[in-house]
Amino acid sequence: MVGRKKNIRRQDIIQLFLGVGILVFINIISTYVFTRFDLTSEKRYTLSPATKDLLKKLDDVVYVRVYLEGDFPSGFKRLRNSTKEMLDEFRAYAGDNLQYEFINPNANSNPKVRESLYKQLMEDGLQPTDLNVNEKGGKSTLTIFPGALFTFKSNVRKFPVQILQTKLIGSPEELLNNSIEGLEYEFAKAIKQLTNVEKPKVAFIQGHGELDTLETADISHYLADFYTVERVTINGKINSLKPYKAIIIAKPDTAFDEQDKFIIDQYVMKGGKVLWFLDRMHANMDSLKSKATTVSTDLDLNLEDQLFRYGVRLNPNLVEDLSCAPIEVYTGRIGSRDKKELKPWYYFPLSFPMFNHPIVNNLNGIKFEFASTLDTVKAPEIKKTVLLSTSDYAKTFFTPVFISLNIMRQKPDQRQFNEKFKPLAVLLEGEFISNFKNRIPTTIATDSAIDFKDKSKPNKMLVVSDGDVIRNPANHERHSYIPLGYDVFTKQTYGNRDFILNAMDYLCDETGLITVRSKELKLRLLDKTKVEDQKIKWQLINLLLPALFIILFGILRNYFRKRKYSR
Repeated sequence: MVGRKKNIRRQDIIQLFLGVGILVFINIISTYVFTRFDLTSEKRYTLSPATKDLLKKLDDVVYVRVYLEGDFPSGFKRLRNSTKEMLDEFRAYAGDNLQYEFINPNANSNPKVRESLYKQLMEDGLQPTDLNVNEKGGKSTLTIFPGALFTFKSNVRKFPVQILQTKLIGSPEELLNNSIEGLEYEFAKAIKQLTNVEKPKVAFIQGHGELDTLETADISHYLADFYTVERVTINGKINSLKPYKAIIIAKPDTAFDEQDKFIIDQYVMKGGKVLWFLDRMHANMDSLKSKATTVSTDLDLNLEDQLFRYGVRLNPNLVEDLSCAPIEVYTGRIGSRDKKELKPWYYFPLSFPMFNHPIVNNLNGIKFEFASTLDTVKAPEIKKTVLLSTSDYAKTFFTPVFISLNIMRQKPDQRQFNEKFKPLAVLLEGEFISNFKNRIPTTIATDSAIDFKDKSKPNKMLVVSDGDVIRNPANHERHSYIPLGYDVFTKQTYGNRDFILNAMDYLCDETGLITVRSKELKLRLLDKTKVEDQKIKWQLINLLLPALFIILFGILRNYFRKRKYSR
């Protein structure tokens, strides 16, 4: 009996030392081999290879101040916790080169100090949000700043990130979920911007009646955070586009000659990216200021053959859509004052992205003005992706189109709006065939200075059927402009700016960071009807079932103990 007890004690000691040895061995191995396990179905805690590579290359400290601290409702607490978890994931790869702190901007009881901080945060680029909170005496409104400030190299450079995203449609739960989905991309984008030493060059083409500097001032300002933005006139110069990673053709109104078309074509063949924002029909609101009707006619840009060869056709028509932005119209007089009302203007379609593509995922609605439709055409080696389209209640009119403000006086007949999801923006990817293949003399095709290519390497371009998508309203007399996408009538900000920034990143960024935007987290919401109907049932189960298990365990344990020792 004594010998048996000694053997048992010896085995226990051996098992203890073996267990400790295994733990020590695992810890030694873990110092040399780093790995993490993500057991969630959508891999929400797994960073993309592009993000990991960016974080590992940090050569100095990125400091993050997150203004999401305080007594928040459950939804904002979830956003706060998700933000902390994402920053912890970043630290796992960046090490001590990423530091963060959470700050409550309302912590100071002095109103003047709080106002001063609010002003500073808005100057730094963070936008405030009013939050309704419950207190003992009732409800009150709290100003919060659901964002973060990224700084690099001892606060020399700053970059604001708006953590809470807003959309025109969607429940609060969906908006919070979209915000959490975008955390990795927004944070990685901020770090990339801060650590970028050399910015790629992009250019707006001019010389064909394109939008001027003031009409593209807003998007130029935001592109300048990541790119060196210039303007260039081709003017038949063969190497005029060579320095640029991408070019933007924004709402030209005169035809391109064959020389400029050839230079753009060869720019594409040699890897250059193009963002086309084109009007096929001549129409604008200025022509409706003096009279209630106008006629829209075809606008010949001499680009149809080139776009067709690349894989898309811009149709000579105008779209009317029940999903549209309103305009302010005169409806009568009240006393001595004019009466104005907001009425839906069907020629200003609002396109709400329905596709899980990095360029448009989780974007707000995009505002178009007098848009045409696009058709994809046969181009075997080109992948065509429709990014934006009309709603399922639209109709089109081919040139000439009579435009009248009087359509707002009548209730629309929904049966006439029977054209669904007509393409308005198409992404083209693949190996493009030159529009000038077999069309130029041998002397030009063999000229080493021109270096003619009849087929491109894998390349990308974006075609949008409305030049106003990139135009910010401008007052040339006062030299001022309204931000891109901002609607002065509804006070809403549409997603035009983010759409263009994402498109430029997708075309130019070879790290693949933009693909993180398509990451999707499943929103697992409780069925409110079931919760209400089965509330008592689940309360009883949660209260009684654990108690019953404990009682049953105690009875069985007592029974087996008595049985064992009674022998």
